[in-house]
Amino acid sequence: MKQRCARTHSHQRQELSALTSRLRGLSRKVTGPRAAILEVLRQHPHPLTSREILDGLPPGQCNLATIYRSMHLLEQTGMVKRFDFGDGAARFELVGEGEDGHHHHLVCTRCAQVVEIGECFPAEIEQRIGATHGFKAVTHKLEFFGLCPECH
Repeated sequence: MKQRCARTHSHQRQELSALTSRLRGLSRKVTGPRAAILEVLRQHPHPLTSREILDGLPPGQCNLATIYRSMHLLEQTGMVKRFDFGDGAARFELVGEGEDGHHHHLVCTRCAQVVEIGECFPAEIEQRIGATHGFKAVTHKLEFFGLCPECH
């Protein structure tokens, strides 16, 4: 039973210099704001909104429009993955080199605490669901919601 969601935090162990080198290797310019954004993402184990990224930067480092553009670029390059927790705010998390970023979260609906889930469905379930309905290359996105121990 192959499971795809085994998750490591290799992106947290990567040095900022490794991340900026990776960005350069993707033929992208490493600007001051981009390096600062990568550093904020590197220091946080859970997905952040653009506003949270801005709040993590030194004052005057860049504006929200720059963060939006940078996150779009980093998502296109595969360096970050976008998550939607159903509240209308996109969240972003670094993806380690050679990883696909596939994993799930458990989100508190009251305080927004996020827990990463290390378990996933076996690939055979995706294949069976796809075959039943004539689909190919089936993947999934799944987030869990509830009340954390502090909120219930």
